[in-house]
Amino acid sequence: MESAISAALEHGGVVDITTIGARSGAERRIEIAFHHFDGRFYITGRPGFKRDWLANLKANPQFTIHLKRGITADIGARATEVTNEDQRSQVLYRILTESWDNEPAKADHILPKWVATAPLVEFTVD
Repeated sequence: MESAISAALEHGGVVDITTIGARSGAERRIEIAFHHFDGRFYITGRPGFKRDWLANLKANPQFTIHLKRGITADIGARATEVTNEDQRSQVLYRILTESWDNEPAKADHILPKWVATAPLVEFTVD
């Protein structure tokens, strides 16, 4: 993979993703944030809301990441839903504190709701 693309992925941030509709089979493109920790990539969203992108990725794990800030590139990827509670807790805590700058006390307070209801997928790039 090109070094500029690798650097952009390692930084994390806002990208577009194109998924395949779980029921429609149609392409769906949305803007979303992704996170990079210890060589692994994650997508999440706020808890308590139905996410079409999650349903789409569960039905069709292959998707496309569209880098658009600083470098433009389309990258194939594959998603896996994170369902293990311990892994969810660890990753979501890091997202809350490291990516979204919540104070640790606040993150500790809201983490149980996030672990219970927030969407979370890990993805690998092709």
